[in-house]
Amino acid sequence: MNTTLSLSLQQARNLHLAAQGLLRTPLKRARYPDLLATVRRMSLLQIDTIHVVARSPWLVLFSRLGSYPPRWLEEALAQGELFEYWAHEACFIPREDFRLLRHRMLEPERLGWKYNARWMQEHQQEIDELLRHIAERGPVRAADFTSGASHKPGWWAWKPHKRHLENLFSAGELMVSERRNFQRVYDLRSRVLPEWQDALHALSEADAQWEMLRNSARSLGIFRAAWLPDYYRLKRVALKPYLERARQGGEIVPVEVAGLGEMWLHCDLLPLLDAPLNATHSAILSPFDPVVWDRRRARELFQFDYRIECYTPEAKRKYGYFVLPVLHRGAIKARLDARMQRQARQLVIKNFWLEPEVRVTAAFVRDIRQAIERFAAWQEAQSVLFEQMPAALRPHWPAAWALDS
Repeated sequence: MNTTLSLSLQQARNLHLAAQGLLRTPLKRARYPDLLATVRRMSLLQIDTIHVVARSPWLVLFSRLGSYPPRWLEEALAQGELFEYWAHEACFIPREDFRLLRHRMLEPERLGWKYNARWMQEHQQEIDELLRHIAERGPVRAADFTSGASHKPGWWAWKPHKRHLENLFSAGELMVSERRNFQRVYDLRSRVLPEWQDALHALSEADAQWEMLRNSARSLGIFRAAWLPDYYRLKRVALKPYLERARQGGEIVPVEVAGLGEMWLHCDLLPLLDAPLNATHSAILSPFDPVVWDRRRARELFQFDYRIECYTPEAKRKYGYFVLPVLHRGAIKARLDARMQRQARQLVIKNFWLEPEVRVTAAFVRDIRQAIERFAAWQEAQSVLFEQMPAALRPHWPAAWALDS
């Protein structure tokens, strides 16, 4: 007898959004512990420094928490409740998961461009002096060191001490103890995590990967097997043994999803199937949100074909510099290119695009306007200006909105 659960595509989307904390609009104002719970729910919070609107990690949290003070994130880092390291990419990660990434620090040469063993050998004396300086005088920023006269600007030509710091960070000798104006402050690992001892606490790579797969399964909620390794950028991973053991242990169950075929559902979500699972939340998403950071997964699950174009030459962009997906009640229905004019206190939406076959209903018009207004007000904007919008929305939205104070 076949007992495999059968789900619609919309049920699968809603289950994924439930796992990510994006299914329903928050009913209560966020508190500081909610931020930590949200990061743990996602397992990883990707870091990106672009801030034409709110910085990406702040935006990822806002889309789930609603209005909250962005300083909470830096407080969580400074208090040691989060740490930074390479996971999906550079990420904020719950402190208790340091053990999952430690094996990468112990073999940093496997990180590719993130660690340069030759540079470390050639500058060993300078690097030893830098470590002594930090040990004796305390944490440092890259900005604390001056550049030589021959230094060329640009991320591809970091000044020597910046390279030293980044290599020591990748090797786990230094950690980010806090951020000041979002700039990393580096300190010795022994001071940031004084209790850590490799001999007592380190996991083998195989055991760490197992735990990362478990986190990924829980944070995705529902997934194809092929989607799982990308969450932590796992390359050589024993995926089939994990799936079989997790199935036998009742952590995941097989499901059949219309249009997608065989998938896996995390056991935490099974109780949600006892009643109709309705999506009520609308939000502006970051390009680095876990829901869309795997472009193939976003295309397969949401039929959302997306790429970030801020690193693409302007003439080759299809949409714009910093295009944000727009989530509406369980589907990604639009995208917008925005810039926050902070001195003018105005959110400028340079363009807004509807996804194919999206119906402009009264609920859509209302919900997305409210989502944009919440997004703008959280950034202390007093108005919203549309430079372009689809013809289907012009009868419903004026080009300029004043926000309630």
